[in-house]
Amino acid sequence: MASGLPLRHPAQGFNASQQLIKSDRGGMITTSDDNVMMKQIVGTHAPDGREVDVKPLLHLVEDILKRATLQIDTSLTTSQAHAELEDKTHQINFVSMIDALTYTIDRISCEIAYKALSGTDAHATTLSIFNMLTSYSWDAKLVLTLAAFALNYGEFWLLAQIYSSNQLAKSMAILKQLPNIMEHSGTLKPRFQAINNLINIMMDVARCVVEFKDLPSSYISNEVPALSTAMAHIPTAVYWTLRSVVACAVQITGLTTMGLEFSVSTTEVWELSTLAHKLNNILEHLRKQLAACYHHIDEKRNVETFQMLKNLFEMIHVDNMKVLRALIYAKDDIQPLIDGSSKKRVHLDVLRRKNVLLLISGLDILNDELSILEQIYNESRHHGARLDSQYELVWVPIMDHSVQWSDTVNEKFKSMQFSMPWFTVYHPTVIEKPVIRFIKEVWHYRNKPILVVLDPQGKLVCPNALHMMWIWGSNAFPFTSSREESLWREETWRLELLVNGIDPVILNWIKEGKYIFLYGGDDIEWVRKFTNNARAVAQAARIPLEMVYVGKSSKREKTRRLMATITAEKLSYIWEDLTMIWFFWTRIESMLYSKIQLGKLDDHDPMMQEIKKLLSYDREGGWAVLSNGSNVVVNGHSTTILPTLVEYELWKDQVPVKGFDLALEDHHKTIHGISHPCCRFDFPMTMGRIPETMKCPECNRAMEKFSTFLCCHDEVIPDVLFQ
Repeated sequence: MASGLPLRHPAQGFNASQQLIKSDRGGMITTSDDNVMMKQIVGTHAPDGREVDVKPLLHLVEDILKRATLQIDTSLTTSQAHAELEDKTHQINFVSMIDALTYTIDRISCEIAYKALSGTDAHATTLSIFNMLTSYSWDAKLVLTLAAFALNYGEFWLLAQIYSSNQLAKSMAILKQLPNIMEHSGTLKPRFQAINNLINIMMDVARCVVEFKDLPSSYISNEVPALSTAMAHIPTAVYWTLRSVVACAVQITGLTTMGLEFSVSTTEVWELSTLAHKLNNILEHLRKQLAACYHHIDEKRNVETFQMLKNLFEMIHVDNMKVLRALIYAKDDIQPLIDGSSKKRVHLDVLRRKNVLLLISGLDILNDELSILEQIYNESRHHGARLDSQYELVWVPIMDHSVQWSDTVNEKFKSMQFSMPWFTVYHPTVIEKPVIRFIKEVWHYRNKPILVVLDPQGKLVCPNALHMMWIWGSNAFPFTSSREESLWREETWRLELLVNGIDPVILNWIKEGKYIFLYGGDDIEWVRKFTNNARAVAQAARIPLEMVYVGKSSKREKTRRLMATITAEKLSYIWEDLTMIWFFWTRIESMLYSKIQLGKLDDHDPMMQEIKKLLSYDREGGWAVLSNGSNVVVNGHSTTILPTLVEYELWKDQVPVKGFDLALEDHHKTIHGISHPCCRFDFPMTMGRIPETMKCPECNRAMEKFSTFLCCHDEVIPDVLFQ
């Protein structure tokens, strides 16, 4: 024979396969034998330090094995990376690498073919391959052997695919008995399926081993348990992959040398399936370790990025682009923003050297918040060029990366994004984990919307301007903490502070010098008594009085029902739009939060004491604030303000002497001294900054601190159930 291989009886190939089956039956080999065998394999490993970039070769092997399959199964997984070979520069490097490795690949190919024909034991064949590759790394041993197998296997299927249309291929195919094999492909289908399945797993193991080689050493070392464990198992993975290559080669060689005589036994399919099962177990273990390695790398990179962000905000920049790229998206491959006016994708450059307000929230941001914010935003745009170029608003949606992105969530996100007139981040996944950590830990984001302000150089000038936005709107520009302090210095305890920007009707009453009662609560009986007595006192004292019900900061549906009753019984004026009520209470809360954020929660500040009283009264029943035009006369709890009105007869004689305002105030103080209503403040954990201590605005003593668990069912449970 011209091949130079020794003459032997055709049954020798079959016997070689049977030897492999016998040695591998039951768990392939015993654990003790496995240990001895792996010591033998590791003993052949003596790398000389040469570096072989096996990825291009692996891609080529993938391409060959993907195409060299019978049509019973064409689902061989591939990364499609063979397309990279079309890159000219890559081709040049690849060709030079092939030149250096061709001799080794041919030697392995001949060794496998020779041993398959001569009936050599499968382990002995595998060991001989390891001895040929002693100076190569484990990943190179694996890929070079797969390349040698692909050379023979690819030739087999190339002839099978073209012999019917190519005379040269037909003649060669006859020598390999291919026409006869293809005619009986139906009976051979289980065997080819088993071969293809094993090849799939072999390639998966190869890709996994190469991935370990490519892990960045700057982020992970062998001291990491996951990597050290994987490195200890890679020799075993490489051995059983090479052993599987030998098994597949025996099957193909047996078919081409013995023809259908080789197909009579079904034990070959069992052999291949057993190898596939063992190799798959090894693969699953390696993948778990690889996932752990990637997690470790991600954690280190996240820590590095987090620290980089912290350092970035301590530096001085020419413009804001470096900061915005770090926060939103650092690459140039996509346009990370959507322009709210045109709904088109845009680059971060549209924000260059502008004051940028980052609206940071989840998808649970309230419609009321968006509605009021949009109104303020649009009003600022209507002021013309003076304000139009002063700031840009960007919605930064924060989503937990572990939460599954469902169609429902996506629809909600898209709907919210479409409704916003300002810039929005294209998708929540654009925002990386370390950025989310930075926003939570440094900017104190707790799933409640915040408005972070960056100046044209990217410097943080306010960690949350939402409070001053609610209180003063665009007048708070440029939304710096110093501007916030300046605005507070200009404020006094007056009715406009409570209702400014909400209802022009009340502002007209103030201009007309009327007495105005703002009141709230959720007890309709108290509301009836209060409004009737207030109206009676006004008539008796002959003062012009208006009353407006402003609801509660919570219990929205109950407030809606109470408003309907007030309207039906004509008890007072109401705000029909619940958004106005929400905005009223949000502004009051923002006044307290603003002072906390500034670190200026002064227990001796009369204005803040009154604001704290109002918030406390809202939590503890009804209340009322009486003003004479702009000047606030009294701010009282339901348990003190109603008795003051009911007892008008006791203090009416003081009205001509002191005036109505002082007479009412003095009597209210008398009742207040007896009643002593409780004060209570609820700070949600989502607020971010919660004061360590607070003093009571009524008695100035230190308040007790409690942790409260609250579950409100106002939207679904009828009040009748609690009567």
